[in-house]
Amino acid sequence: MILNMGSIATTIVDYLGKCYIPVSTVFKWIVLFLSLFNVHRLVFFVLGFFFTRKFPPAKQYHKYAILIPARNEATVIANLLKSIEKQDYPKEYLTIFVVADNCTDNTAEIARANGAICYEHQNPDERTKGYALKYLFEQIEKDYGIKSFEGYFIFDADNLLNRDYISRMNDSFDAGEKIITSYRNSKNFDENWMSASYALHWIRSSRTRHRARSLLRLATNIQGTGFLFANELVEKGWKYVSLTEDRAFTADAVAHGYAISYNDAAVFYDEQPTSLRIAFRQRIRWSKGHQQAFVETGWYLFLNIFVGNVFRKKKERREMPLWKRIVEGIRHRFAAYDTLSQLIPGALIRAIGFFVVTFLFMSCYCYHKGTEVALFGGGDWISTVVRFFTGSKHTVTIEPGMNAVFGNAGLSFFVFWLGCVQIELANIFQGIYLFFTDRKRIKKMSLRKKIWFVLTWPSFDLFYRWSMYIALFSKVTWKQIPHTSSITIEDIENGQ
Repeated sequence: MILNMGSIATTIVDYLGKCYIPVSTVFKWIVLFLSLFNVHRLVFFVLGFFFTRKFPPAKQYHKYAILIPARNEATVIANLLKSIEKQDYPKEYLTIFVVADNCTDNTAEIARANGAICYEHQNPDERTKGYALKYLFEQIEKDYGIKSFEGYFIFDADNLLNRDYISRMNDSFDAGEKIITSYRNSKNFDENWMSASYALHWIRSSRTRHRARSLLRLATNIQGTGFLFANELVEKGWKYVSLTEDRAFTADAVAHGYAISYNDAAVFYDEQPTSLRIAFRQRIRWSKGHQQAFVETGWYLFLNIFVGNVFRKKKERREMPLWKRIVEGIRHRFAAYDTLSQLIPGALIRAIGFFVVTFLFMSCYCYHKGTEVALFGGGDWISTVVRFFTGSKHTVTIEPGMNAVFGNAGLSFFVFWLGCVQIELANIFQGIYLFFTDRKRIKKMSLRKKIWFVLTWPSFDLFYRWSMYIALFSKVTWKQIPHTSSITIEDIENGQ
């Protein structure tokens, strides 16, 4: 029996080994294809360092609804509503709506006491933020009409707004922009290394994603909160109810031809997680939503790259001047390509490719050929440093047989792990870059804290990688992120 099992295993290994060359070739083409979606990002990085789009002062005030989905947010929601009350924008143009979503506390009472119109949504089967917004839009349509407001802001209950926030966003809206996001700062940047990692992530998004895309009239991405959009996007209600409604909204809007702009002068603040457990849970949810959005909208974006806006009616195209059709066609195709590049779970695809091609098929290939692996033979900087000091690539050679199969699997995993580590450690320099470029907006703190936060900052992307792997095989449900900060907009203005 034991002999028979060994024979079966050898047969399987032999068969998989023979498949290695064609499987490896296919995967190399996949990697090459994925790389085509990243070639433009260096240009965005450079542009974002120097430039961002600026908007002239608005010529008129527009009427907005402010939407706040809130679940058990009694601790923080009053501070947000008070920061809205202190806006320098005329109050008669603003209406505040709160949806108390499956609450078990007095969030609704606090919202009403601070001037908001509050609807209460109780449905344990509809627990995502997207469902709360869907319910809120249904109530607004019934009681006011979607068209009663020119645009809609969406905030989380833990947010705080600079006093000129709505005025600055109105500049963008008055300039004709249909979807606008803003600069996301942090209430509790320096609370611990976890909150600092999140804070740097949002600053990185503004600096390396939003600024260049807005400048080039493309489409940046919505990130959960702090954005404004025209009423035409929700004429038929809010339909984005997945785990990450922001990614779904972004992808769908771009697929329909909308640009998504960014206003660097509009600054708001939110509370970052400080618990590793809470943060990792949130990252898994984000990753699952990322995968869902890719499946739901990725094909439409891909199609738009080649055939243009598949959702725009022929009559609308004919009504546009020829030159405008050409310019808009180029803009939309590139925006679709760029948005798809952000939506493709590249890290997940490469990891799956490694385990299938290198870890499995190549290891089986080594059964007859043996293996020779240079542990530090790559072009990464860690390998370069090791070779410089030791003068060796530290090559390991194993003769053919089952030892080569298992040996190649283990050695390949080490090389893969080394590549991931060097990528994440390189983010240390990105952290330094962000502390420099946004020094005037980052809360003042000691040099010791800055050094510690820069050194721990790579953990954010490391969590992203592992959360993508876990999310692929997990059933993920929406769970609340607790908010407990008592910081007010006055505290931030006073530098506390």
